[in-house]
Amino acid sequence: MPARIQLGELAVEVEFKRIKNIHLSVYPPDGRVRIAAPSRMSLDTIRVFAITKLGWIKQQQKKLREQERETPREYLDRESHYVWGKRFLLQVEEGDAAPTVALKHSRILLRVRPGSEEAKRQAVLEGWYREQIRKAVPLLIGKWEPVIGVKVCQSFVQRMKTRWGSCNPASRSIRLNTDLAKKPRECLEYIVVHEMVHLLEPTHNTRFVALMEQFMPDWRIRRDRLNQLPVRHEDWGY
Repeated sequence: MPARIQLGELAVEVEFKRIKNIHLSVYPPDGRVRIAAPSRMSLDTIRVFAITKLGWIKQQQKKLREQERETPREYLDRESHYVWGKRFLLQVEEGDAAPTVALKHSRILLRVRPGSEEAKRQAVLEGWYREQIRKAVPLLIGKWEPVIGVKVCQSFVQRMKTRWGSCNPASRSIRLNTDLAKKPRECLEYIVVHEMVHLLEPTHNTRFVALMEQFMPDWRIRRDRLNQLPVRHEDWGY
């Protein structure tokens, strides 16, 4: 069970792991704070670290609480959905054939078998979004590998609740959120570059910022645009 430290009204969960560096995370929707710390680090040391980060924690919590969220989707006719930052209206058609998704003018045409419930419609559409990312990412990686000077051995796409992407420097792999297919393409490119730069610098320190400035001078504009867009409704279960 994770430990817990209390800083006034702020509760911080602490999980000890076999890692070298301490990691601080603030999670949506309400700004839950969690620290992953090396196994031998004392709670007093972790407390001092958390105190030095209080300003940043409060700033992140404020952003999360103000973040606009989409209304829950029911996957019905004329419901709004987004592809690469553009709005489309869903058109559901039933037929005795394998489910498919296609873009047609300003519509997303979702073909499903008769009687398909909401969960099935959602799964089909999310699978299609995942495939859009899988098609786009290899081209972006190929574009940026010679620029950044890294080699990405594997890329994965999955639904994520709290991150747009992640990377594993040891395996030279990056992982991307399926929902990036709903955002403008420049946002996906920013996240791909962000994670690739983490293969050079795992933390968000001054070196990481300098590298982002070097490789993608407009990265802050792309980041801010992504963060200003509504994010998916989630049932967080707590």
